[in-house]
Amino acid sequence: MLYRTAPKIGDDLSILGFGCMRLPVKEDGSIDEERATKQVRYAIDNGVNYVDTAWPYHMGESEPFLGRALADGYRKKVKIATKLPSWLIETREDMDTFLNAQLEKLRTDQIDYYLAHYLVGDEWDRLEKLGIREFFDEAKADGRIKHAGFSFHGHGSDFNRIVDGYDWDFCQIQYNYLDEKNQAGTAGLEYAASKGLAVMIMEPLRGGNLTHPVPPEVKEIWDHARTRRTPAEWALRWIWNHPEVTVVLSGMNEESHVKENLRVAGEAYPNSLTELELQLIAGVEKKYRELMKVSCTGCRYCMPCPAGVNIPHCFEVYNNKYLSGNPDEAGFLYVVQLSGIITSGEPEFASQCIQCGKCLDRCPQHIDIPAVLATVVEEMEGNDLEQRVATVRELFKKSD
Repeated sequence: MLYRTAPKIGDDLSILGFGCMRLPVKEDGSIDEERATKQVRYAIDNGVNYVDTAWPYHMGESEPFLGRALADGYRKKVKIATKLPSWLIETREDMDTFLNAQLEKLRTDQIDYYLAHYLVGDEWDRLEKLGIREFFDEAKADGRIKHAGFSFHGHGSDFNRIVDGYDWDFCQIQYNYLDEKNQAGTAGLEYAASKGLAVMIMEPLRGGNLTHPVPPEVKEIWDHARTRRTPAEWALRWIWNHPEVTVVLSGMNEESHVKENLRVAGEAYPNSLTELELQLIAGVEKKYRELMKVSCTGCRYCMPCPAGVNIPHCFEVYNNKYLSGNPDEAGFLYVVQLSGIITSGEPEFASQCIQCGKCLDRCPQHIDIPAVLATVVEEMEGNDLEQRVATVRELFKKSD
């Protein structure tokens, strides 16, 4: 495992952090705690010392899970990062209420890295008026948190002023080879680093869109590389190539993912990619832009939808129609995965959207969700949706 030093803080942090947003789950959607615990502890045993979670992850179960997973001495081996749910804060007192609850959930008396979650320009202004600066100062002084930071989900134009708005120790931004100019982007990464902030990276694989499925056109480019690597390794190495990056968070939920990422995190030095390799990645980035229809990362901040639409899943299947090069399979999967037939739940189709607009302010990518859902309806549902649903229902009935 390679480590990088958090500039203001002095902690030597593993360049790979374990993100607890996408833990393995059971059929009912609950965390597969036995499997997830083994994954987290395996990563820690192999050098990972930074673990990230948040109040809403896994419907509020991620923090309690992590508290249990870090029993048996594992708490002492890691730095815990979690986040104040900014959108739920209405008063200065709320900040203390949530922090105290999180300390209890995580079974710890101090959170090492505490972030104001989901900051955009307007939200920072609102929290500033409510006294978030004083909150962080007091929480650090009384020992409930050790270091203060923020996660950014807004327009790049707001990033620098938030960096300058408080004496932050670190920040967390979305960054990958498709997001050099999105949100904070490369300019934000470099600005934060110039101010002495440690920079933690989220969505390094863009919610898995850079690794599965890999479009044939993209695979063809990767196959021209002199050194063969998986798409995940290329994406991670591209980020770690930037010396300004401190930690890359990976939402690992497969044992093979954990092992591969650990291996790469022991080899990926800054400025280690050759010019030819950087040109190769630039070619992949260009091809993805030609193929992708929606820049959704699957973060699920737009959820729940009042009308029951599974927005991220609709966008995922829609993107896959173009990334896989197999529109028939995508159409079949759209019905299978969103009809509720397999889960015995309610349908979650894009056509259920009532254009209420509640999702718009929540989207870190600033996607015009209702408009894109209308396109999904047009391309993925058509006039024969009911017939296709009936066909899938009969198919799975026969396979019981």
